Formats: sequence, structure tokens, C-alpha cells
Amino acid sequence: MPATNNHEQTMGTPQGAYAHLTLPQVLSMQAQTLGHRHVALREKAYGIWQRYTWKDYFAYVKNTALAMMALGLKRSDIVTIITDNHPEWLFSELGAQALGGVSLNLFTSAVASELVQALIRVRSPLVVAQDQEQIDKLLEQIDKLPFLRTIVYIDPTGMGPYRDNPLLISFRELLELGKKHDREHPGLFEQELGKGRADETALMIMTSGTTGVSKLAMLTHRNFTAMARQWLSSVPVGVGSDWMSMSPPAWIVDQMWGVGVTLAGGMTMNFPETVETIQQDFREIGPSVLITSSRFWEDLASKIRVKIDDAGFVNRACFSLAEKIGSAVVQCEAERRPAPVWLKMLNAWASLAVFRPLLDRVGCSRFVSAYTGGHPISPDVIRFFRAVGLNLKQCYGLTETCGIFQVQPDDQVKLETVGTSLPGTAVRISEDQEVLVSGDTVFAGYHDDYDATRASFDQGWLRTGDAGYLDSDGHLIIIGRKQDIIRDKHGNAFSPDFIETRLKFSLFVKEAVIFGEGRPFITALINIDMGNVGNWAEERMIPYTTYTDLSQQPRVEELILEEVRQVNTQLPVPMKIRKFVLLYKLLDADDEELTRTGKVRRRFVYGLYLPMIEAMYDGRNEVEVEGKVRYRDGQVGMIRTTVRVISVE
Repeated sequence: MPATNNHEQTMGTPQGAYAHLTLPQVLSMQAQTLGHRHVALREKAYGIWQRYTWKDYFAYVKNTALAMMALGLKRSDIVTIITDNHPEWLFSELGAQALGGVSLNLFTSAVASELVQALIRVRSPLVVAQDQEQIDKLLEQIDKLPFLRTIVYIDPTGMGPYRDNPLLISFRELLELGKKHDREHPGLFEQELGKGRADETALMIMTSGTTGVSKLAMLTHRNFTAMARQWLSSVPVGVGSDWMSMSPPAWIVDQMWGVGVTLAGGMTMNFPETVETIQQDFREIGPSVLITSSRFWEDLASKIRVKIDDAGFVNRACFSLAEKIGSAVVQCEAERRPAPVWLKMLNAWASLAVFRPLLDRVGCSRFVSAYTGGHPISPDVIRFFRAVGLNLKQCYGLTETCGIFQVQPDDQVKLETVGTSLPGTAVRISEDQEVLVSGDTVFAGYHDDYDATRASFDQGWLRTGDAGYLDSDGHLIIIGRKQDIIRDKHGNAFSPDFIETRLKFSLFVKEAVIFGEGRPFITALINIDMGNVGNWAEERMIPYTTYTDLSQQPRVEELILEEVRQVNTQLPVPMKIRKFVLLYKLLDADDEELTRTGKVRRRFVYGLYLPMIEAMYDGRNEVEVEGKVRYRDGQVGMIRTTVRVISVE
């Protein structure tokens, strides 16, 4: 794997030189330096990896930009991109930026009203959409979008009936238009590219919106090149190293790497074929670094443990022994003491006989480092993966800091912390325990929201909204969101995340929401994991039909009760869960209960399920509920059922 110093030699220029360039200008430099000798992008389609060299990459961006210019795009116009993980996302984003435009990525999972509201906020004249599904969402409310002049679609499947719509143009036609505009106006693209300035806004990212309406964070080209320098000086990656793009482009992590680290580092960015093929694609590409959400790692740990439980006695016994050996090594690392020779020898056996085959099976055998971010994760998940030989570490960042700035060094991994700051970023703790951040990666402000921007800073330091503290080694420990810190009736303070992440380490718990503000004890609303609980029920011949039916089965309630009791053994007395309810439906982003990144909108959930919460505190054993359920086809129905209040003690 190329090291960072080799990367700098290949580029022929110090990384600091990028501080004065825009992202498309960085691409132009890489195309000149790396040309056709190195692969910039790979996309898997129909089982075959398609390759784009750096010159190919630049040519596609150039043609996309010129086509947008021909369609009337002007400097500072906002191009909205609603795509999955495909090269066209990068071509569109960098193409718009090359003309001085600004890109805004939206989630493809968003419903029509969400997309339309976002477009109205920024008055975007041009949209790049993935497929017919996204086109239909826009056309459904097109009368609300008089400023929208062009919609570009990438996937032509099912688009035949739309050919006569003057708003629509395929991405293939867009590229041909760009080539034609280049022939008619030679040198125009280079002229526009040279006008760009590093301090201009490159793109906007919607914040998670856990507490209300999402804000639009404006990030500059300098933010991204600064973040790239920090990562490239800290992680052993460079020209030719592989990165797998699998988080939505509307999330800051894939933006941070996709148009930041991989672009400045000369790395190869890979796009898996589908969500279902990700693990096989891992095995084929062998990416060296992966950063993704805590939910991915929680789900993967759950799948592994289910497979182990389904294995034969000998295999289960071997894994159990190997995991104990690996956990002992992890404990030595955490205590920063060398593992005994005999333990190292046993761990070498466990790695060869158990861990390597396991990691290869799930496509993670070639990872040098893996990171989890976006939401707190249980230390048990970190411990599990590190015990089986995967170098998984917790990190921390924000949309407003252009991504992740706090990372655990390899030789100082602490399960309960998010590590130390990357070089170039400063962190301090305010008097009221809020984490403050300063550095070149801090955003320019919120779009059209001066008051929110001003409130986000304290004497030049970005206020993260998270409470935390630094330990004796300078590692940052995040307690939780300041506004989410709960004080019970007796004055005990704690973070709901601390309890929720431990509950979600269970195979059978998909989501959990903790309550207790001003109350005499702690309660929880819990979503079961339908896949794992369903398998458990089938093995015991427990009949069920729907999620609602399964969640209210008495034996399922007993199963989750034991899981909650197990978590309670890890918690101090004031934080122990006294009562809980199994929700009759999964929390859903379409119902505004979760953000598009999977975070719980705690206040909204509290208001929506208040009758169930009150029932846990007023001594009732059950409560009748009526609520909406959204089906897979998008239709909404009403459900009436009775849920039981389950006492843990």
C-alpha cells in the first residue's frame, strides 16, 4: 500500500499547495499528473468493474460542466443532485463547481414533499436525478417549482413515456451537449475553471435535523482540501489506495472522502453494484480504509453472531474460545500493556484458524483501518470487532466541520473515546462541558440563516452542541448531545445515548429510545429486529404474521426482557431501565421519526408516543394505541392494537 510520503512524491507538489485550489482545479492537476496511468474511479455494473482513469474523470467533469453552461447555469447557481453512489454524482458535483456553481445532495430515500421543500429553499434551476422514481417525485409537484429549468436523469430505465417532456434530458444527452459546446467554444471551460477561488462555497449539506428543520451547512473548497491534508498526513493511504463509496452522497462522510481525501490523495474511489453485493465487492477490491455509520457495524456484528449461533457445536466452541482470546488481547491494548507471549501465540492461532476466514467471508479481511461515525456506538461492538482482528475505531465529526476530525491513533485505541484531533484541528471544552472546535475545516455558515450561524460560534470556536471532556491522554469522550442530557426527578444526569447503544448491541434490538427527564425512573421504547427475532420465533415454532403481531408475542416480550436485564447489569442504579414497551411498528424516516441518516428525532418521538410513555409512569399494565403505518408501496394505513407495559424488576 502506498504511504503518504510516496503519495506526495507522486503528486510532485506539497499537499499544502491545494489550500489555494478549488476541488475541480485539484482534479485538473491530478489528471495532468496521474493521467491514464492510474485508475480514479471504478463502478461495478452487471458484475463487471468499469474503470475511469484520472484523464477520463476530468473529461467527464469537463463535458458535464460545459453542458450545464449551455443549459444556462451561472456562477453561484445551486445544482441539486439526487443520486445513489455512482460516478455521475461526482461528474455533476465537480462539473457545477468548475463553473462556480454550488451543489446540494439530497437523499434518494426522501419523499416527494421533502425534495420539493429543499428545492424551494435554494431555488435550484437544475436537478440531476437517479432514475424514474426520483423523476416521478419531482413531476408530482412540479407546479411548485417554476424556477426549475432542467432535470437530468441518469438511469433511462422506464423513461420512454417521458420523452416529450421538455424539462427532461438524459445524462448521456447531457454529455453529448457538453462535447458540442466545447467544439463551439474552445478554451471556455479552462477559462471558467481558472476563475474559481478556494474560499467560495463548494457544496451545501443538510444537517441531520434531529431537533427540527434541517439547516443547510455551506462548505468551501478550502474546507475539503484542509480535511484531505489532515487525513492524508495521518492515515497510510495515497495514490492507488482503494476507498469504497457506500454511504449516501448526501451524508458528509462520503463527501469528505469522495471529493476531498480521494481527490487530493490520488486514491481510487469504488462504487459497489448494489447494497446486497457490498461484501462480495469488498472481497474483490480489498479497500484499505472504510468509514461508515454505526448502524452498518451494529448490523454486521448482529449477522455474524446469528451465523455463529446457527453453526454446529464444534464451530461455536472454536469461535467462543477464539473470541475470549481476542478479547484478552484487546483488554491488554486498552490498558496499554504488552500481551504475554503465550497470549500472543494463542491469538495467532485464533487469527489463522477462525478470524481470518470469518473476516474474509464478510469482505473485511484487507482493511488496514475501519472507522465508525455518525452516531454513538456501543463499546461492545468495537470490542467485538477488535477481538476478531478488525481494526475498528470510533471517530467523531460534524457536517459543520466538513466531516471527521477526531480519530483514535492505532497505538492508543480506547473503546470509550473518539480519539485525538487530526493535525490542524483544535478542540477544547467550554465551562459548561460543550465541545468546541477550531480549524480550516470549519464551515462558512448556514445558507440564508444568519442567526443560526452566529449562534453556532463562541469567540471564533464552533459550538458542536455535544457535551464531553478530555481524558488524561487527551482523548475526547463524548457524553451526548447537550440538549439531550437527562436529569431525572432526583437530579441524576446522564445521556440517553449511553444506554441506547448498549441496548442495540443485542441481536434482537433494532432501535431504542430512552426517556426519564424529570421522572422517577428510566423507561424505554424498543423496536425489535424483525429478522433476528423472526428467526428465533420460527425455531421455537411461534406463529406470527406481521411485525406488530411478532412484537406483541408474550415469549418475544420475555426474550427482550432478558436482554434489558443484561444491559441493566452494566449500568449504575440511577440509569437502570425500570419499564419498557415494544413498539408496534418500526421507527421510520418517512414518518419523521428518524433522520435520513438514521438518527432518532427524540422530541418528535416523545410527542408521538406520549400516551405509551405516560402509561409506563402511571402504573398501567397495558395501553391501547392507534397510529399510522406506512407500507412498502408507500400507502399509509391505520393500526389499532394494545401494547403491554413490561416491568424489568
